Amino acid sequence: MAATAGYTLVGPPEAAGRLPACAAAFNFMDLMEDSFNNTKDTGGARGEKALTENSSPTFVSSGDPCLDFFFHVVPGTPAASVASLLAAAWAADAPTALRLVANLRGVRGAGKSDREGFYAAALWLHARHPATLARNAASLAAEFGYLKDLPELLHRIAHGGRSTRTPGKKARLEAEGRGGFVCRGRGRGRFRGSSGSRSKPRREDDSRAPRVGTAEERVAGSLERDRELAAAARVSRRSRRADAAARAVELYSRDPAYRALHDRTAELFAGLLAEDMRKLAEGNVKEFSLAAKWCPSLDSSYDRSTLLCEAIARRLFPRGSSPELAEDEDEAELSDEHYAYRARERLRKSAIVPLRRALELPEVFISARAWGSVAYTRVASVAMKNYKALFLEHDADRFNAYLADVKSGKKRIAAGALLPHQIVSSLDGDGDGGVAELQWQRMADDMRALGKLASCVAVCDVSGSMSGLPMDVCVALGLLVSELTEDPWRGRVITFSERPEIHRITGDTLSEKISFVRTMDWGMNTDFQAVFDKILEVAVGAGLPAEKMVRRVLVFSDMEFDQASVNPWETDYEAIVRKFSEAGYGAAVPEVVFWNLRDSKAVPVMSGQKGVALVSGFSKNLLKLFLDGGGSFTPRAVMEKAIAGPEYDNLAVFD
Repeated sequence: MAATAGYTLVGPPEAAGRLPACAAAFNFMDLMEDSFNNTKDTGGARGEKALTENSSPTFVSSGDPCLDFFFHVVPGTPAASVASLLAAAWAADAPTALRLVANLRGVRGAGKSDREGFYAAALWLHARHPATLARNAASLAAEFGYLKDLPELLHRIAHGGRSTRTPGKKARLEAEGRGGFVCRGRGRGRFRGSSGSRSKPRREDDSRAPRVGTAEERVAGSLERDRELAAAARVSRRSRRADAAARAVELYSRDPAYRALHDRTAELFAGLLAEDMRKLAEGNVKEFSLAAKWCPSLDSSYDRSTLLCEAIARRLFPRGSSPELAEDEDEAELSDEHYAYRARERLRKSAIVPLRRALELPEVFISARAWGSVAYTRVASVAMKNYKALFLEHDADRFNAYLADVKSGKKRIAAGALLPHQIVSSLDGDGDGGVAELQWQRMADDMRALGKLASCVAVCDVSGSMSGLPMDVCVALGLLVSELTEDPWRGRVITFSERPEIHRITGDTLSEKISFVRTMDWGMNTDFQAVFDKILEVAVGAGLPAEKMVRRVLVFSDMEFDQASVNPWETDYEAIVRKFSEAGYGAAVPEVVFWNLRDSKAVPVMSGQKGVALVSGFSKNLLKLFLDGGGSFTPRAVMEKAIAGPEYDNLAVFD
């Protein structure tokens, strides 16, 4: 592969005449300034206290802006809040803040797998520290996320932060306040009123215009209108695509920060594709990267909005690299537009298509309906969750045989990229062939191979403020902790309530265990201190030696605890320490992991509090921080442990 420099993207021919309009209509930096400049200070004075939503004393901040970012950013946190927290963290400690951005995306190690949170943070970096983002782009994508992150970021920059992922019909209706009323099927697509009647409301004026013409003429007229609408839609699509390409050309030529990120992305893909093409020629197909999988397809939405395929093709197949590019003409006489077109075609034919075929990607065989060619042992975890119904429908014998081999231990199933609640949400009884059950078992086995949670118990908050996704995550993580911990706490979970209970989870299958957890008596409130009062009551009543006390309590919650202390402005953790000390267990206060699951402002302790950790997010990866049980146990120390892997050493601040 030869490097290509000093060129300008040309895009498709239809984009050329639109450049002046696009230049006047779009300015990414103005959008970013409007979105992120008006951030507020989220830190608060050190030690300043406030009240939770349920009137319990809490801290406004941990006193450490980096720790505040680590603890408060969870899936669903608004982009403006992510930017505000990151701005404060960056001002305090830029290298640590950069590591925390990477940790936000990390699907491996102790990363949080928070894709949207990472994108919001990366857009802030592009607006404020573009050189740092561009020069760390390869590490951020290859070592923490996946290569598709970079085309997605380029698309969002070109479109004012908007994603390529458009909400489905259900999401749009819910946003409009009409969720839950969609009836699928022919003739049943109307909204029902409170009475449940399907009848169409009568107009005040029930008179109708008389029909004109014969039935055949009316049908012909309707077909003609449909053709006109379809033609108008095609024109509109072509216009939008041309506008997108023109915007990409203009942005690349006029915005140095965008061009730097675009060039780094194209260089990364071109280098990986070139190496994979060499391996393919040598017959070494087991060491491929996934560049061919995540490289945008020609004329895809990513390609139309970023022209990334053209940039990759120019690097991979520069002028003079092959007579094929010149055909019957002297290549030097080729216009740049014709050269770009031919280089793109060669990228598709010589790189993307053969490499994707060699990778045995399920999407390739699914689109070709070649079900017998799907290699199930090579299907990634997310793809397996998404396509299992298709496999059962079109290739049941082979797929069921593969699942039987997984159950017997002869083969393995992927689960690494899935979060616990995603596996639980994919449960479909016997309808999925047991895929979710097998993926959960693989996830738990992988965690056990790394270590055990010694003398740990999970406390699950499913109060009213946790409704929706946070509650699902709480149940899934609580169940996982109960399976990973050692006796006597194995298989047990504690619920929040005025009278908390320790439940022993029953059931042989994942579905049965989840059903049991969901039907437990939760109490629907968050009396956090009552949990530790119960632990202390049992210990005192049994004369339990201090060394036998439960060692660590993982609290999955939104941190909005109920008011329970008799002393004004005494936080819940401060009250727990006081009570244990008064009962003679001052040296055996359990270590507490406050695991935040919702966009909340409450902070239970300060950054230097011994015996406490502050973490957040939906990923099981963070459990790895507590498997060994050793080292300093403060909020700051645990955060530093989460961003201490060798992959973080490749990150650096440049501006």
